[in-house]
Amino acid sequence: MRWENLSAPPDEGHPDGPAPATPPLPLALPGAVARTFDTPGFAGMTFYEVRAKSIINRVPGTSQVPFEWTINPYRGCSHACKYCFARNTHTYLDLDAGADFDRKVIVKVNAGELVRRELAAPRWRGAHVAMGTNVDCYQRAEGRYRLMPPIIEALRDFANPFSILTKGTLILRDLPLLRQAAAVTRVGVSYSVGFVDEALWRTVEPGTPSPRRRLDAVRQLTDAGFDVGVLMAPILPGLSDSDESIEATVSAIAAAGATSVTPLALHLRPGAREWYAHWLAREYPHLVPRYRQLYRSGAYAPQAYQRELTARVRMAARRHGLHRAEGGDQRRLPQAPPPPAAEQLSLL
Repeated sequence: MRWENLSAPPDEGHPDGPAPATPPLPLALPGAVARTFDTPGFAGMTFYEVRAKSIINRVPGTSQVPFEWTINPYRGCSHACKYCFARNTHTYLDLDAGADFDRKVIVKVNAGELVRRELAAPRWRGAHVAMGTNVDCYQRAEGRYRLMPPIIEALRDFANPFSILTKGTLILRDLPLLRQAAAVTRVGVSYSVGFVDEALWRTVEPGTPSPRRRLDAVRQLTDAGFDVGVLMAPILPGLSDSDESIEATVSAIAAAGATSVTPLALHLRPGAREWYAHWLAREYPHLVPRYRQLYRSGAYAPQAYQRELTARVRMAARRHGLHRAEGGDQRRLPQAPPPPAAEQLSLL
């Protein structure tokens, strides 16, 4: 991830109501405008407003995701998911992958105008653009900064295909824009719902809308005419991988009207690995030995475990009339990539 393409925005007092804050700036963002907000939803959070120099990013060729271009208007995420694979990207800003990732969010305040400018560039060929692939573009801050409407408007105006993966229900605010875009180009909408256990959700994904609220949003998007796929991820060993948990989750996903479900087992990249391990030791210490065994060779659980998990989800999906999307406008969600060469990492 590259950060040298960011600079500070002029201080225009946007959005309304914030009082300038004076926390120390990250070394990598010496001119950013730091803000805090006197609202309970943003308690303890700092937002670093920057003006990006580019916004449509090419995915590295070594990546195994099914898209080549992404837009990420935010860095850091108030969802505070203990397992978030993007945590380590905060270290590139001299911030930590733990609490800083949850509480110090970089906001590319000029994202909308940049998208429009880059789509208009002669070199741009109208490739599919994926959003929500690093951190959630519909995290809580989007309610205040409203970066997504001008992004969607630009993609609509250029009839450029795009997809959104989210845990946020705020996407429903932009439903009219999404429908306008879908009338002129391919629009994929997908949700991430790894489990429906509310007690587990409160501790492992504390900043997200509840699984039930997410599935309510799936239903509303489906009723609006979208084919919504659900990424059942991550499935957490010892916590949400039982037959009972899988059955309850797939049943709820099907009842919400989703057109497909794609399971992914938890993977623990550096940054996320350490943060998740501390949480696990505090909340579920009896599971630590199992995780040490499962993730002893690297970030990914063994292939045998992944295959067995996928088979059980597929069987549940068949029972409930779900299947993977095979084409059309629905973006194919990524399967778990194969594990990299063995690397010795510690879990606690």
